[in-house]
Amino acid sequence: MLVDSHCHLNFPELVQNMDQVLESMRSNQVGHALCVSVTLDKFPEVLAIAEQYPNIYASVGVHPDYENITEPTVQGLVELANHPHVVAIGETGLDYFRLTGDLSWQRERFRTHIRAARQTGKPLIIHTRNASEDTIKIMQEEDAAEVGGVMHCFTESWEVAQAAIAMGFYISFSGIVTFKNAQALKDVAQKVPLASMLVETDSPYLAPIPFRGKTNQPAYVRHVAEEIARLREQPLQQIMDATTANFFKLFKHAQPCN
Repeated sequence: MLVDSHCHLNFPELVQNMDQVLESMRSNQVGHALCVSVTLDKFPEVLAIAEQYPNIYASVGVHPDYENITEPTVQGLVELANHPHVVAIGETGLDYFRLTGDLSWQRERFRTHIRAARQTGKPLIIHTRNASEDTIKIMQEEDAAEVGGVMHCFTESWEVAQAAIAMGFYISFSGIVTFKNAQALKDVAQKVPLASMLVETDSPYLAPIPFRGKTNQPAYVRHVAEEIARLREQPLQQIMDATTANFFKLFKHAQPCN
């Protein structure tokens, strides 16, 4: 059995086809999925899905890409995270690729999430793009290691992976690892200890080969696991068992269902 550790089931491309999405998950041995929040105004949609389906979990957080929105507060995140279906804080982090200029607000938002995670004891879901140095620095300064978490949709160097793993974070690979031009990431996937690895889709985005360019869905996480198994020359079942066990070890508030 597999777990999609990061998807956005409340996005229109997926939520309008939930019956089909869930059936495809079952057909591909994907037993659970974590539906990740990106803005607080859409959080009720994320929570509603987790409340309706016992094999879907929720997070609460505000993605670093969103400007000029109501900023999350530590107390606000803590209150929302107290819901039993919320298993993580995020997605949060830094993104210097899409946005430029004075991004001090982004760094402060990231610190807010880490502080909320430490108060709740729930792990972090971290997004970093073109900002790995500041991301690791803030994680260290704010004692993110106290709660741990996952570096989602990882595309950084082996050195960044090592720094995150040293703080108790997992490295999550998405469909990008299947892309032909992602050799550097494939190299990292070969080096990350299996005990520190998760798999995800980030659906509806980043569909893996052979679905690249199409709408992604949690069922396709199987193709991510298959590519990692190929790269590491390990049985697919070993990757499936390890990443599933890792998910429930990290997200302690996620209760597996039969």
